Amino acid sequence: MKIDGKVVLVTGGASGLGGATAEAIVAGGGKVLIVDINAELGESFAKSLGKAARFVRADVSSEADAQVAVAAAQQMGQLAGLVNCAGIGPAAKTVGKTGPHPLELFTRVIQVNLIGTFNMIRTAAAVLVANPPDEEGERGVIVNTASVAAFDGQVGQAAYSASKGGIVGMTLPIARDLSRDGIRVVTVAPGLFLTPLLAGLPADVQESLGKQVPFPPRLGRPAEYAMMVMQVFANPMLNGETIRLDGAIRMAPR
Repeated sequence: MKIDGKVVLVTGGASGLGGATAEAIVAGGGKVLIVDINAELGESFAKSLGKAARFVRADVSSEADAQVAVAAAQQMGQLAGLVNCAGIGPAAKTVGKTGPHPLELFTRVIQVNLIGTFNMIRTAAAVLVANPPDEEGERGVIVNTASVAAFDGQVGQAAYSASKGGIVGMTLPIARDLSRDGIRVVTVAPGLFLTPLLAGLPADVQESLGKQVPFPPRLGRPAEYAMMVMQVFANPMLNGETIRLDGAIRMAPR
């Protein structure tokens, strides 16, 4: 799908993987509706991208907020794509020093990462199905963000791994659901990337983490995730698949 002149909604789009994706969309001639819960950061980032970008504060797990975000994207032009990057990743062991894993924490992670992703998919897809098909018969593209934790969950990642594994698991059935409408659905599972969370670590810790990656032996760059997203949009045969973007890393238990 060609995004030139079209609108792509990016959740978690004020920084990190989502921010790099927003930049790539604008650089590729598209328009971007940035969704994030950090209003101050989102507003300033959208302003830095110029007239092709707009920001809306929204909680992806809220039905009402999802509708507001999609409506705002439609005001910018033809909504042609959705990239789900919003997510949280608190860690807790199944049984820790203070007792069992807090149920409310597990529920919150599932609510934001998994239910929030599906909430945005279903809301955006209801608009995408009405688009006129392009020369390939496409009406839209949806890209989700899982994680290698979906396959190689580490100690303390029960909630996070479950949420990301759920995204992987629903990719194919949603792609099949939307295939008759010409909408492709692909999930990217990043490995160790230099997101704001890791960027706050000391340089030597970042270097140590990067050396765990077989090749290239470094942390992934958000721009490389964005490159993968743009490749998904461009290649019409990518559909119903989860793509590991991890430099061949397989995470150890800790």
